[in-house]
Amino acid sequence: MTQATDVEFIGMVQPRQQSEIHPAQGPAIDPGYLRASVEAHDQGGFDRILIGWYSNGPDGLLLASHAAAYSSKVGFLVAHRPGFQSPTNAARAFATLDQLSNGRAAIHVISGGDDADQARDGDWLGKDDRYARTDEYVSILKSVWTGSGPVDHEGAYYRIKGASPEVRTVQQPRIPIYFGGASEAALRVAGRHADVYALWGETHAQVREIVTRVRAEAAKHRREVRFSLSFRPILAETEEEAWAKADAILQRVRAVRGQAALGRGPGPQNAGSQRLLAAAALGDRPEGRLYTAIARETGARGNTTALVGTPQQVAEAFLEYHDLGVTTFLIRGFEPLEDAVEYGRSLLPLTRRLVAERLARRNNNLQAAE
Repeated sequence: MTQATDVEFIGMVQPRQQSEIHPAQGPAIDPGYLRASVEAHDQGGFDRILIGWYSNGPDGLLLASHAAAYSSKVGFLVAHRPGFQSPTNAARAFATLDQLSNGRAAIHVISGGDDADQARDGDWLGKDDRYARTDEYVSILKSVWTGSGPVDHEGAYYRIKGASPEVRTVQQPRIPIYFGGASEAALRVAGRHADVYALWGETHAQVREIVTRVRAEAAKHRREVRFSLSFRPILAETEEEAWAKADAILQRVRAVRGQAALGRGPGPQNAGSQRLLAAAALGDRPEGRLYTAIARETGARGNTTALVGTPQQVAEAFLEYHDLGVTTFLIRGFEPLEDAVEYGRSLLPLTRRLVAERLARRNNNLQAAE
């Protein structure tokens, strides 16, 4: 697992070209595009790639297993919603991926923040009940992954007798658990189980506030949690060109929204989207490089806040969030494949250099003070 002083970069791959400016077209899976995207992240130095969960999308574990065969370094962060698969079956599936990928699997636990989307797969529990089920579900995953013998469980949602831990994970004691959700119920579960707590790109004040709350929940269980922040970097050779590019993307989003009615209907149910809209209410550029106009335009249905500038400027913006305790950045572009290549070429190495220099200065100062 990544150490607290490191910086980790996670990209995102889709099984076909799609984004807020590229409406999905054609079959649900484009194997050539998927492979090109995975290879771009693998060669670009990303630590992991997120494979999302959609009620109308391909199975993420199968996509990750397929991608593992033509990549060598990048890890796979597979989004997983508890409740649609038994926890013992899921434990074996993720352990199998970890074996086949030689220790490159991780799980991103998402309880589900939209009742209508949950209903498409037959889940009718309310939000608080979903998080209670998630708490129990993840407890079982951890018990199976780390068990030295048959696992029993008696709970409100699951009753298990003699679950086998035969399929072991390569990573020890288990694979990493990333966790998303910003409601009070979500934070309680994060404090108990998350190795990495993931939130979307917010203002410094919002990040500082939620980091404090998650750490307080984790302290109740004598645990520590790392933090991940998600952004859509918009880069160009000059600051002026970057902001012009951001405006052009916004205009394209509006055009697509007009064609497909994106972002219309009632406001988002999930707390993460509501937090992004609160940031957007402060203005299109509430602070520094943060750009919230696209989040506002789309109703914040997903990770839609951007950092805008040259690669050096955006890397420096990452450093400001790193100072707040964020050690993981989940980034993807509006031109998903092309932007992944550019991030690997410029943004990742610049940020890693800045973080390394900052940590070296701090270590030198500490040694000088002794």
